[in-house]
Amino acid sequence: MRLLNIIALLPLLALLTAPPLCAQVRFGPSGEEGEPLRRQDWRVPAPDTDLAAHAVLFRPSGPGPFRLAVIAHASTQNTLRRAQMPQPEYRPLAAYLVARGFAVLVPERPGHGATGGRYLEDQGGCDEADYARSGRATAEAISLALVHLQKQDFIRKDGAIVIGHSAGGWGALALANADPKVISAITLFAPGRGGHANDEPNRICAPHTLLAAAAEFGKTARIPVTWLVARNDSYFAPAFSQKLVDAFRGTGGKAEFRPLPAVGSEGHWMIETEAGVKAAGGELARALNPPKPVVTKKP
Repeated sequence: MRLLNIIALLPLLALLTAPPLCAQVRFGPSGEEGEPLRRQDWRVPAPDTDLAAHAVLFRPSGPGPFRLAVIAHASTQNTLRRAQMPQPEYRPLAAYLVARGFAVLVPERPGHGATGGRYLEDQGGCDEADYARSGRATAEAISLALVHLQKQDFIRKDGAIVIGHSAGGWGALALANADPKVISAITLFAPGRGGHANDEPNRICAPHTLLAAAAEFGKTARIPVTWLVARNDSYFAPAFSQKLVDAFRGTGGKAEFRPLPAVGSEGHWMIETEAGVKAAGGELARALNPPKPVVTKKP
């Protein structure tokens, strides 16, 4: 009798000890359009396949199809700050792009804010900083979000642009090896990692490793980048940013480096403000609409 009772309980024990079933991950819009700029919450794929990354989408009026602009946000190595990060929106920059006919996606990467999940782009400590690996992890997250949006009927399949800020810019730099037919241009605002080491201005964690990673990205780069930094950026100052550009160019990468005027009290955050977007407007316009190559007739 006792044996029969044990046998009868086996199915229940199996259910209790089985790993929990993961809820189905769904992507796409997660709310209605609103103001401003037809703002809409979305969920997009992430490198962690059990996770849907939170994102916000802005777009012009009409059905499209629109060119896509993906904005890759800044980050921090501080766990608490990442967890408390609000959904990045970059509204002044989004408004600038929507006015020029772009649909704008701002995805939140894993390990940040409401998206949560594992922080896949951790660079490690100063002594073992792996900036190349962290940049590629960020690039993968950007790419997955971009590819998902390009499957939508209202988005063009070509001519996308990526705009990256700080760590997001570093990931965008790693993405310069993508297909130029899919991503036509990349614009970087003070790209890098390890800035403000120990929260000290103008101190970079393992700068030689960062330079080596920039050179590594340059070897496979196929997409030209526009590299912008404010004169009062204390994370990756213009002088050091120029060294990063030189390292990237030295192995084959194509980059236009443009120092910008000082903006606010800390230029690193310029692109999050209306004043910063205005200061960068001329360079952004050139990056969005590069001159077409001149065709010379044969004599």
